[in-house]
Amino acid sequence: MHVEPSTFASATEMLYALRGKKISAVELIELHLQQIERYNPQLNAVVTLEAEMARKAAFDADQARARGEAKPLLGLPVTVKDCIDVAGMKCTGGVVPDRVPERDAPIIAKARAAGIVFMGKTNVPPWAADCQSGNELFGVANNPWDQTRTPGGSSGGSAAALASGMTPLEFGGDFAGSIRVPAAFCGVYGHRPSESALSTIGHFPGKNVPLPGTVMPVMGPMARSAEDLRLAFDVVAGPEIGEDVAWRLELPPARHQRLQDFRVAMMPPVDWLPVDHEIVQAQTELGEALRRLGATVKTVQPEGFDDLCDHHSLAVSLMAALTGPPEKGELEQIAESSYPFSDAYVRGKEGSADSYFGLLYQREMVRQAYRAFFHSWDVLITPANVVNAFPHQEIRPISPLDTRTLVIDDQTVPYWYQDIYAVLSNVSGQPATAFPVGQTQLGLPIGLQAIGPYLEDYTPIHFAGLVEQEFGGFHKPAGF
Repeated sequence: MHVEPSTFASATEMLYALRGKKISAVELIELHLQQIERYNPQLNAVVTLEAEMARKAAFDADQARARGEAKPLLGLPVTVKDCIDVAGMKCTGGVVPDRVPERDAPIIAKARAAGIVFMGKTNVPPWAADCQSGNELFGVANNPWDQTRTPGGSSGGSAAALASGMTPLEFGGDFAGSIRVPAAFCGVYGHRPSESALSTIGHFPGKNVPLPGTVMPVMGPMARSAEDLRLAFDVVAGPEIGEDVAWRLELPPARHQRLQDFRVAMMPPVDWLPVDHEIVQAQTELGEALRRLGATVKTVQPEGFDDLCDHHSLAVSLMAALTGPPEKGELEQIAESSYPFSDAYVRGKEGSADSYFGLLYQREMVRQAYRAFFHSWDVLITPANVVNAFPHQEIRPISPLDTRTLVIDDQTVPYWYQDIYAVLSNVSGQPATAFPVGQTQLGLPIGLQAIGPYLEDYTPIHFAGLVEQEFGGFHKPAGF
């Protein structure tokens, strides 16, 4: 006992130490609580800390191990995005201060059954609807790499906690990049699962019953390595409540075990969509490095994607339809605005049931295009976002009328451009893994995403892991 591993060890390494009795769960939880006490005041990533609850769960985990129990994640401490229900722990969504759910979300119940020790909740924007993280209840979360910048959103507190060693695993949510953008901004890993690979119940905002007609939003794991993503994903994946009477999730293995065997598609640039030149350079350099290893690499995209205008119009309509009825005067304002996707937004907000089914039909055409595409390719590489971590801006839920902007290589662009690459996987329900690929000249992380074939989640996760082994992955921020 009394081994002092770094809180920056991987979750896999921590579990190895626990199983080998090199450290106890009680000792491991204390290490993480000390890390939170030391660094959270400057980062504001962890917004609800249940130290005594965690200590008791860690003690129980040690007792269980002493009795010979061998749960896969027994004694591992984690934090959870403040939108996912953990019984007895505040779940505010950044808006409702005293909401305490009585039941675990299904993915949390599975994680608890696997032996995880829950420590607390991490920061989010109001209603989980911004590319930054912070709210009036708890204040703003800062990026460990540069505290004047955002860790991203909406799972920004999750990514900041991971990057600063305050937790080895996280569970976040992803409607339009909310796992992958923060992962890229903080130099960690995030996986947006295939749409039906795990339960979506127990997210706030959201409904606590299965809703088969709801598409796009999912929950998924975040970690400091691809191996740990797989570890967490395996524990929480499975059919929705009600379907688990008969359905079993048996995902195929990754398509290849070596990088040189992968067929890698690189998303071509879009004329109207600027991307930070350092992200473009990182994607280009990754493609060149993969070619040198012997992988098949080509700049190509699924049929019908063209300049992404039609694809993003569909995404906007679906997101508008899924986020509830319009507020008074909203549609008139949108129609009169300069927002280039205003027609798509209005169509989603005011549409009938028939029009929604029409959107789902269009979505199925995108799914069909991906199915055909992945006959010839194994992963599609795109930016995770058009920018790297940017300086803090006013935090409020994004809408098409949002007046905030971003500067990309001296060009000012609308703030909502950040959704465009993210929804390449959300619209059709594809799995997508965000992974780090180096740093900017300012020392900020750069992240890309690997989009994979539907229900072949292990393919993009394993690809990210092979890139990590060959070229490097997470690096601890200076000062931590």
